[in-house]
Amino acid sequence: MYTLVGKSQRNFYVGFLVLILICIIFKLLFFSQQGIPVLNYHQINNQDHNALTLSTSEFAAQMKDLAEEGYTTITPDQLLDYLQHETTLPEKPVLITFDDGYKDNYFNAYPILKQYKFNATIFLISSLVNKDHYLSWQEIQEMNNNNILFEGHTFSHPHLNEIKDEKILQQELLDSKEDLEKNLGYKIDYLAYPYGDYDQHIISMVQKYGYRAAFTVHLGSDMDKDNPYTLNRVPIFQSQTHTFLRFWFSLHFPVFMNYIQTEKVNFSLLHI
Repeated sequence: MYTLVGKSQRNFYVGFLVLILICIIFKLLFFSQQGIPVLNYHQINNQDHNALTLSTSEFAAQMKDLAEEGYTTITPDQLLDYLQHETTLPEKPVLITFDDGYKDNYFNAYPILKQYKFNATIFLISSLVNKDHYLSWQEIQEMNNNNILFEGHTFSHPHLNEIKDEKILQQELLDSKEDLEKNLGYKIDYLAYPYGDYDQHIISMVQKYGYRAAFTVHLGSDMDKDNPYTLNRVPIFQSQTHTFLRFWFSLHFPVFMNYIQTEKVNFSLLHI
């Protein structure tokens, strides 16, 4: 009897928490505007078991889900044209981005993206191109010829808002930009802030050096009238449990997931 009662109480609490979760989701769904999701990945491999490294099978599952749900990948230019000039986007648009330019993006992510005919944007740390564990210019050129765009992620991946020397800032923001432009043969218009760190001075420098927009790691989607120099993204992290479910909720309900993250709600307590 004690076991039955205990189980009944446990099921009640689980059901109650699920009901609360459903109510929150519907509230967010019907009372908040849905913007354009910008997914943010880093490493894709089965060796580095850390938060920034998604397993190859998990990445494949997420791309398969996007394809089955009818998402269409877009470029940063398409996103900015929509946000600033209200140009038309395809149905269910999504921008896929990678930070840092790891070599496994070529060996693991790139074939999966090609399988689904998805484009993506990789933000490069200019000083690390051709270094161990990072993309080579040859790999970058091949990917660039097959719908993968490359943009800027500074020279050395510093905390930009901690830099006081303007010459160092110029190296990080302008010199790296010009180096990428020289090697890629096109204008670099977009920046991803390392660590998501920026302040008003950094924004002014990013504007001064000719970037059209910059991306943070603040969890959220992007809507018209958003500041183009503080664009949201949806960071996708490997978790010990529920990685795919976290991805799905972050894609569809970024406001809700930002609340979960901000309030440090434990997913295991919600039984999802």
